[in-house]
Amino acid sequence: MNFKADLTRRTGLALLLAGALAGSGLLAGRAAAEPAPYPVKVVTLVTHSSPGGGSDVFLRELSKYLGKYIDATFVVENVQGGSGAKAVARVAGAPADGSVFYATTPTYIYTSLLSKPPKTYKDLEPLANIFADSEVVFTRADGPYKTLQDVVDKAKKERGKWGAANPASLERQAAEQLKRAAGVNAAIVTHEGGGDMMLNVLNGTLDIGVGEFQELRSQIEAGKIRVLATFNPERLPEKPDVPTVKEAGYDVQLVKFRGLAGPKGLPDAVTKTWDAAIQKVLQDPDYRKEYTEEVLVAKFIDHKDYPAFVNSFATTTEAFLKETGAIK
Repeated sequence: MNFKADLTRRTGLALLLAGALAGSGLLAGRAAAEPAPYPVKVVTLVTHSSPGGGSDVFLRELSKYLGKYIDATFVVENVQGGSGAKAVARVAGAPADGSVFYATTPTYIYTSLLSKPPKTYKDLEPLANIFADSEVVFTRADGPYKTLQDVVDKAKKERGKWGAANPASLERQAAEQLKRAAGVNAAIVTHEGGGDMMLNVLNGTLDIGVGEFQELRSQIEAGKIRVLATFNPERLPEKPDVPTVKEAGYDVQLVKFRGLAGPKGLPDAVTKTWDAAIQKVLQDPDYRKEYTEEVLVAKFIDHKDYPAFVNSFATTTEAFLKETGAIK
């Protein structure tokens, strides 16, 4: 066979093979797996949490999968201090080129309203929401408390000490609302992050802590933590044995949001890339398995609608804080 005939034969075989692969979806799957082009090579994800805290764990787990869908390297930066104020200021002062984002939770709303820092949630541009997170009451497994009522009974007799992640957080408000609903005067001890609070629950300094399943997971699996109740409206499907706070007789219901925000003025190309990537990463089977085990619920809100969601939460929170006398 001459060279020309052999080349024609090989080309024909290649085309047939490509057609077969395309028909089977293999080439399409490979193309779909290519990460989207991005204007910067390194993206810094900033959190106010200490290492091991809820937002820290959230960002580190998310960053493992983002590179499959966005062509960049992702690093996590812990900027502690001021109940999130320093982290917000760090991101607000960064270039609006898609290189720096902040892990949004209710904390950055509470901090903005309670302490009025130089930079507030209004100085950031909400990018997208990713999860709804379950707030729970937990205690050490070898401690004296088997139920939430045991904790309340202790607080009625001896006041007690309850822990929250930081002064301006949904966890702090959850503890305060539970304290008010139960009619007790427990001391609410705040920390700069969930990891610090965990240590004080484990060593018995605190009777209970209020936190998220995500940051408690390793301690629960190790048998060191007992979850007493969830602030969710209903029992969690993944943890059906954990009662709600409302079932215990205290009408307090709260759910935490988790998303991202950046400096104001993010380019459309950046926000559209993230909208597409977040939807893909939430469908990633490996990541879905991971976040389901951590009792995170996918709650995607795109860039177009996320600012309205954040502003609505802020308005509701401000009304609550005024009602309770926390702010004027």
